[in-house]
Amino acid sequence: MRLNHHFKILLFLVSICFVSCSEKKVEALIEQPNIVFIIADDVGWNDIGPYGNNKVKTPNLDKLAKDGMLFTEAFLTTSSCSPSRTSIISGLYPHNTDAEQLSWPLPENKKTFVEELKKAGYWTGLAGKYHMGDPVRDDFNLLLEMQWKDAPIGLDRRLVGDGSGCDDWLKLLRQRPKDKPFFTWLASFDAHRPFYDGMSENPHNPEEVVLPPYVPETELVKKDFALYYDEITRMDNYIGKVVAELEAQGVSDNTIILFISDNGRAFPRDKTTLYDGGIKTPWIVKWPKKVKPNTVNHNLVSSIDIAPTFMKLAGLVPLTDFEGVDFTPLLNQSKEGVRNEIYAEDHFHDFEDYTRAVRTKKYKYVKNYYPDLPNTPSADVIRGRSWQSMKEEKEKGTLNIAQLKCFEIPRAEEELFDIVADPNELHNLATSPAYAEALENMRSLLNTIRVTTNDVLPTERTPDDFFRETGLPTKYRIRPRPSKAVYMKARKDGVVLMNPDMK
Repeated sequence: MRLNHHFKILLFLVSICFVSCSEKKVEALIEQPNIVFIIADDVGWNDIGPYGNNKVKTPNLDKLAKDGMLFTEAFLTTSSCSPSRTSIISGLYPHNTDAEQLSWPLPENKKTFVEELKKAGYWTGLAGKYHMGDPVRDDFNLLLEMQWKDAPIGLDRRLVGDGSGCDDWLKLLRQRPKDKPFFTWLASFDAHRPFYDGMSENPHNPEEVVLPPYVPETELVKKDFALYYDEITRMDNYIGKVVAELEAQGVSDNTIILFISDNGRAFPRDKTTLYDGGIKTPWIVKWPKKVKPNTVNHNLVSSIDIAPTFMKLAGLVPLTDFEGVDFTPLLNQSKEGVRNEIYAEDHFHDFEDYTRAVRTKKYKYVKNYYPDLPNTPSADVIRGRSWQSMKEEKEKGTLNIAQLKCFEIPRAEEELFDIVADPNELHNLATSPAYAEALENMRSLLNTIRVTTNDVLPTERTPDDFFRETGLPTKYRIRPRPSKAVYMKARKDGVVLMNPDMK
């Protein structure tokens, strides 16, 4: 009887401990911050109000920056759509994702931070542009992918809805369970080409746009920029709705919002290049519970740092596979940075290329491994107003040296820029004796990163998907593109993968 009595007491104490520990575990989980990741499509870092462009209408991003922290030295690992996204979600440099070329899916064996958040009890959802391949879909509890009105292979396809790709952002937030911390990946299609006239009730004035010095000031170029601004404003409107929805749900204080872009604007010498116009990104963090409002951070950060940081903020240990670093110390306005340089790469995107870059706060070094190929912009840029206008001006002989760079053959094998003195990267210092030491230091830094991350030159080149002159498809363009493994096997077996519509 006494043993039975003692056993009952012990069982009672264990049950109390179990319930208490379980409650504490649930309580800790509920206290974890919610994370809202907003990723724009083809939006340049200096084409929104918080970075000084007062000609584009971005009132909600302006307020987001005032309510949070603005990063001035934020970069992407590549300037290409899907490789940028798969790099972010896997925490790997593109060459280690096995999804480094445009539209290659992230393989099943690559872990993602979203998968880890989900396993830890987070509800995970994605709304908008997806572009990461089928194996990643299961990482999300709910995926509301944007839908096309016509076949994906079409060049002038349009989205269901208003064309922004943001139509389901609020729907996703409203469908989440209310008893779990949540992570949402909100992906805009704005401001991806093609740009359409008449999409805005209050369009931007082409005469007021801010043009970079490497495009000519023609009427067609200014018109193109104005339509691009219109799409940025449409996306900005949805961002305002998301912030309002979080406030209405009463979760704003403990919700982290991170806004970035997947790559630079879809204009010549920006997207698909490793100049800052291609890889520098807007980066705004709002977290009322932890981040002081209206703060600016000048430390270097890279999109490869997002995966370990989100896991750390969720109370998890970042995966050892991740190649980025945790930037949470910067959210406390730490004067000490978390990295001294960023590394970026350019692979196949519509056209073959292989370029690498390393950037510090002072210098940018670019190595062009295929200098025989011109720095051709993406195919949708070639079909757009700006490129057609640039071709006309080239024939007239009116383009300056900077504006001719995309047509240059061969390219310089090495480029060195003093970012502080030359932020638009117009003056290549690689052949200047005065910068010989800086060149050697940056060259050595790039080579070290290549060795430590196992970044090696391919043995074969990839055929272009489009004709560089017209932007129209070649026989090699197929959608969806096969995985890297399938593609490499086909090449090894001597099989040419072709667009079935062009056989």
